Amino acid sequence: MATAINSPTMSDAEREARQQLAACYRIFDHMGWSELIYNHITLKVPGEDGAFLINPFGMLYSEVCASNLVKIDIDGTVLDGSPYPVNRAGFTQHSVFHRHLPDAHCIIHTHTTAGMAVSATVEGLTPTNFYAAAFIGRIAYHEFEGVTIRPEEGERLIANLGDKRIMMLRNHGTLVMADSLPKAFLTHWMLQRACEIQVATGAAGTPVVIPHEVIAVHQRDLAGVTLPVGPGVPDFQAMVRLIDRQDKSWRD
Repeated sequence: MATAINSPTMSDAEREARQQLAACYRIFDHMGWSELIYNHITLKVPGEDGAFLINPFGMLYSEVCASNLVKIDIDGTVLDGSPYPVNRAGFTQHSVFHRHLPDAHCIIHTHTTAGMAVSATVEGLTPTNFYAAAFIGRIAYHEFEGVTIRPEEGERLIANLGDKRIMMLRNHGTLVMADSLPKAFLTHWMLQRACEIQVATGAAGTPVVIPHEVIAVHQRDLAGVTLPVGPGVPDFQAMVRLIDRQDKSWRD
């Protein structure tokens, strides 16, 4: 059976993490970023070393709720007695980052049309629009090796990522990680917008490339247009309010 969200044995930190992650899955579905039962958003469980939450394999994002998220460790052991399976590709990819990157509290991997399209181009993301300018110099690239189920690919993923926390998986999709879920959400939203606009620009005509010196100023000044509660927090809260008006079942 699923993990009761009101169980007295569950810590407040885990309960909050479960509800935050469940909300994120519903938001992604609302935004059209889901891919049938595939792709993954994972979140570390605060106070539990090596434990993170992942979606139950076989469920749509619209069916994910706080109680049916699966708690596993970085070795793949189910920690909460969940009856649901975990996608092997999701575990292989996400566990290597959760294992080696202490600041990767939330990891998002998607196959959106725009993200996959840009990842499949020689140029990758180009400095040709407002959102893309925020990512220039911040994106790593990893060559396509097939579906990510072989542990040895993890070493190359870590090596190619380096000190960055955003990656284009060539011919595959995008990967975003951050030290909080709201920050990861906002980063993914901006990256998705950058990719959508790049694809549209290519169809419209010849893109205008933003000069390096303007990109530097743009990246410097972006912090001046955010609220002081933390990166992505007001954006994520706004989306939670939106999905709450539609369906609150994700909270249970």
